[in-house]
Amino acid sequence: MPHREEAGRGSSPAALETVDVAVHFQGVRAIDGVSLALQPGEILGLIGPNGAGKTTLVNVLTGFQQPGRGSVRMGGQDITRLVSYKRSRMGLARTFQNVLLFGGLSVIENVEAGAIAAGLDRHAGRKRAWETLEWLGLAHLAEARADTLPFGEERRVGIGRALCGRPTYLLLDEPAAGLNTAECDELLQIISGIRKELGCGVLLIEHKMPLVFGLCDRIQVLDQGRTIALGTPAAVAADPLVRQAYLGDEVA
Repeated sequence: MPHREEAGRGSSPAALETVDVAVHFQGVRAIDGVSLALQPGEILGLIGPNGAGKTTLVNVLTGFQQPGRGSVRMGGQDITRLVSYKRSRMGLARTFQNVLLFGGLSVIENVEAGAIAAGLDRHAGRKRAWETLEWLGLAHLAEARADTLPFGEERRVGIGRALCGRPTYLLLDEPAAGLNTAECDELLQIISGIRKELGCGVLLIEHKMPLVFGLCDRIQVLDQGRTIALGTPAAVAADPLVRQAYLGDEVA
């Protein structure tokens, strides 16, 4: 897959950030003052118990949820009130816990939709979709209906659709959910390749700790809507508060 065009050596976009973001649902504090910064080319893990606020934070980042307080910035620009499709065209893409493919369309049409959402026309979008499918090892499934795919391949198509717009930042919401060990190993290689080939910043929300600790440069831990730890994988694994709230003995 071709590398993302670079602005020039020595220059890079500013981080994708939330600053003191809060989201309350009928008195429930889903997020309560969370700041996050994802750097270009970084893989940042976002972990925590169910209900900690991880997906809500991704929804705020991508424009699917407006915060009650705080701001979202990308490339130094305040995008807090920007609608989701405009964020996509700025280089922000995501996947979903439920893959949400267009079941009646082919695999290549699903992936092409990601390119069109990012602003490409149909011809350029189809070319980009082929390149993306070839890179993911899915070209042989291009004409298959999306609703006939095995679950693991469905997950990869969802990632392909997000990648087809050549994002600067990719937010992956539990991409390993439901995958077996071999498929998780394959996913690890794909995410590593996304950084290597595209220089893409990746926010990884995941409950499978071998994947998180095997990929991430830094890990941010949420619990009850607040950040309780942020640091290198080694530092987070050793944090007694994180072990008590979430990890237990899962990470030695």
